[in-house]
Amino acid sequence: MGVKVAGMTYDSRELLADFHAQAQLGYPMLQDIEAAHVNALGIRNLEYPEGHRAYGVPHPGVLFIGADGIVKAKYAVPGYRERPPLE
Repeated sequence: MGVKVAGMTYDSRELLADFHAQAQLGYPMLQDIEAAHVNALGIRNLEYPEGHRAYGVPHPGVLFIGADGIVKAKYAVPGYRERPPLE
């Protein structure tokens, strides 16, 4: 289908590399420094203020970004216990 998948988190590069190696993911993990992308996309969980260890945590979701780099669809749900289905 020509779709490429990536994960994104605010965790350190070292933690990302360890997780990626252990989980043997078939896609890259990207670091969102200071929650810049999460904030720009408007998906940050606002329950955690700056300075809190969970600051920058996004609502779980899926973004569809077109080949032109434009966000075509965004689906994020409050909380973290329920994750949106990929389909």
